[in-house]
Amino acid sequence: MKAVYFKELQLNLKTFLIWSLAVGMMGLLCILLFQSMEGEMKGMADAFSNMGAFSDAFGMSTLSIATLTGYFATEVGTVHGLGSGMFSAILAIGILSKEEEVHTGEFLFSLPVSRTKVVAAKALCVATMLTCFTLLCALFYVIGFAALGEEIPTADFVKFMGMQLLMNFETAGICFLCSSLSGKNRMGMGIALALGFYFFDLIGRVVPDMKEALVIGPYSYANASEIFSGVETKAAAVVIALILMVIATVSAFAVYNRRDLAS
Repeated sequence: MKAVYFKELQLNLKTFLIWSLAVGMMGLLCILLFQSMEGEMKGMADAFSNMGAFSDAFGMSTLSIATLTGYFATEVGTVHGLGSGMFSAILAIGILSKEEEVHTGEFLFSLPVSRTKVVAAKALCVATMLTCFTLLCALFYVIGFAALGEEIPTADFVKFMGMQLLMNFETAGICFLCSSLSGKNRMGMGIALALGFYFFDLIGRVVPDMKEALVIGPYSYANASEIFSGVETKAAAVVIALILMVIATVSAFAVYNRRDLAS
């Protein structure tokens, strides 16, 4: 199991570095740009806060983009949410199916290692990489605040990154199940799922009749504007996320153990 785990880390290292550096540095750049745009932001803040549904969807009605905290929540929060969601989907949706697609499963399952241990090693690899991705991105954002000499709202920031990590785990769990069902890497499906979850949450914040349904989406409890404006996270959303993540992961083990793998 250890050999499979470390091999998966090695195989996915390049993808991890590309996505974590791209998302983290993009967020850092956005933070550093705030200082040069601060004057214009003060004039734009009032206008953006009175744009009705648009302001509600992006949190500009509750936070001022003229402050670094508000700017971080509305701008960097969106960048990180989309980037991390797509990374978790891409990472998880191909980690099991690739064994059939590139025929490496013929060798892997000829070794004295059970399918359960292989799936466990791959799931642990996904969890490790998502955790490291979150920590590395958080480091970039902290550097950005420090470079501008601004105090970071520690409690809200830690909660935001923690909720984002849970959202990534939930997305990855669903895609991990999809990977166990297919013999091909469905990267397009993974990206579509991540974007679908994001736009479901975005539309739900614009359409009043959909707001009650937001709790079933992974972005509902990880919304940066709500976290940084002090809105209490709905416990139901977190519970649903944990249940879906566990069910999807356990189902992936059950499905993969029973499937006839293509040679």
